[in-house]
Amino acid sequence: MAFQMGAIILLSVLLGEYLDKLFSLSFPAFTLSFVLFGTFASLYLSLKDFITPKKGK
Repeated sequence: MAFQMGAIILLSVLLGEYLDKLFSLSFPAFTLSFVLFGTFASLYLSLKDFITPKKGK
């Protein structure tokens, strides 16, 4: 679960940095927005997996 959260946040950071360089922005707007989105997405997926009961138990 921790690897999944880390991978989502890392990919969102890399995508944000790539888009900031592509559009040559002075303020890292894409990095900031993708980091926030990645953090909330990883928390959502982790909590969803934690809360929902597993089938067969």
